[in-house]
Amino acid sequence: MNPVLVAGLDRLRSVLPARADLAAMGRHPRRDLLAGLTVAIVALPLALGFGISSGLGAEAGLATAVVAGALAAVFGGSALQVSGPTGAMTVVLVPIMHAHGASGVLTVGVLAGLLLLGLALARAGRYMALVPAPVVEGFTLGIACVIGLQQVPAALGVPTPEGDKVLAVAWQAVLAFAAHPHWLALTMAVAVAAVMLAGARLRPGVPFSLLAVAAATVVAELADLPVTRIDALPAGLPAPSLAFLDVGALSSLIAPAVAVAALAALESLLSAAVADGMGVGHRHDPDRELFGQGLANLVAPLFGGVPATGAIARTAVNVRSGASSRLAALAHAAILGVIVFTAADLVARIPLAALAGVLLATAVRMVEVGSVAAMLRSTRSDALVLALTAIATLALDLVSAVILGLVVAGALALRAIARNVRLDAMPLHPDLPGDHDAEEHALLAEHIVAYRLDGPLFFAAAHRFLLELSEVADVSVVILRMSRVTTLDASGALVLGDAISRLERRGITVYVSGIRDGHHRPLRALGVVSRLDEAGQVFATTPEAIAAARHRLRLDGVLPAVR
Repeated sequence: MNPVLVAGLDRLRSVLPARADLAAMGRHPRRDLLAGLTVAIVALPLALGFGISSGLGAEAGLATAVVAGALAAVFGGSALQVSGPTGAMTVVLVPIMHAHGASGVLTVGVLAGLLLLGLALARAGRYMALVPAPVVEGFTLGIACVIGLQQVPAALGVPTPEGDKVLAVAWQAVLAFAAHPHWLALTMAVAVAAVMLAGARLRPGVPFSLLAVAAATVVAELADLPVTRIDALPAGLPAPSLAFLDVGALSSLIAPAVAVAALAALESLLSAAVADGMGVGHRHDPDRELFGQGLANLVAPLFGGVPATGAIARTAVNVRSGASSRLAALAHAAILGVIVFTAADLVARIPLAALAGVLLATAVRMVEVGSVAAMLRSTRSDALVLALTAIATLALDLVSAVILGLVVAGALALRAIARNVRLDAMPLHPDLPGDHDAEEHALLAEHIVAYRLDGPLFFAAAHRFLLELSEVADVSVVILRMSRVTTLDASGALVLGDAISRLERRGITVYVSGIRDGHHRPLRALGVVSRLDEAGQVFATTPEAIAAARHRLRLDGVLPAVR
């Protein structure tokens, strides 16, 4: 068989469920089923709320929770992860909905699923761990603010204004409310949010979100309150269909699909890492997690579902409820499926203001105030990255915010690394090779200077190095000791060559010693040491370079000839 095909099949096999996963589901079924029930109770109002916030409706949120939740549970890389519609994904979907409509959102979900499958097979999961903590914190803070602002129209009981900029939409909603105040919806949203936040502090194990929504619904029904409801829901999932797919619009949806795939990968792997930290003996496979999320996002749109990711809040509830295998997340999806088929009429009577209160409380609970405060106090660089990422999440979009945070964090890290490069003048000790007296040593010290390069010599640090080395004066020989150079790239090599050329134009002879094995290639490829090597001015050790310098000074008559 073709070796490439064999390798591809092996790679595919590595991201598919194994027998061990099935065996684990049978170890503690009762505990996992109870955990799944608990998560389903918490997930129901969130699925409804995020579906409505995305613009596709509550039925889309439920379809996502059922279909994507089940597929990600079976094929994902974490035994404890719970997937479904999330606030972060909703933030990305709103502008797509405005620009391309429901069919655009569903098509983006399919394309994002294909991209995630490709990332999984390319083993890209490991690289998501490289996202710095300040970027993650800023990202989470920004998402929480966006989710909260998205709920302003429903919480105030006014129609959602047109637009995809969340700040502008929230402001228009506030103006509409100020013109015609209607306190009933606001009171209901605040009450639900207050019950959730207070209940989470007093009794964390009780599903106050569902209890608060149920209470608000009962009160609204008994008192016949004039508040907007979810309205009719289909009693079941629609038949799978690709009727939404518009081949002609694919080219315009590629960029949004990349954004959705990037967010799904980032949030899912972050959530899986949180589950690892909370569970005992559980470690997720990042590539399998990407594969599971890719399959979930590929299939969910066929049933009218929005793109999904791993959900940190629901995953945390799952772990705290005692889940030990994939059965818990699978049970959560199955229970939500039963609700879709049997209780659609009841769910349709839930007031939108009550769901807005749930999401407002969720946004508040997303922000770990202590963690954000500690990050802001940590270093100026961390504080800057966190603040920029959060502001960019509000002003731009989530993927742009993460990219900006990564770029700024990378630039600050390079700046910090570049400051570690040092050019230190080293004293010439009297134990130099060969016999010499104090007078000769004084002449050596007067005419030879040895510099030791410490740290990375790359594009971010090279300029400062050139300025320092170019200031060398009143010597005949410069010895560059390079055994402690940790990193050398093309920019560093070229600057080194430029510094050597400047010194030689001033009549200073340059010797180089201690080049590491891995650094010969860029230096020779760029012609930095080729000429010095041919002239015998490159040495393995510093004593050899000093001996050559002494010999050169004797030839020039600076030192007396050996008697």
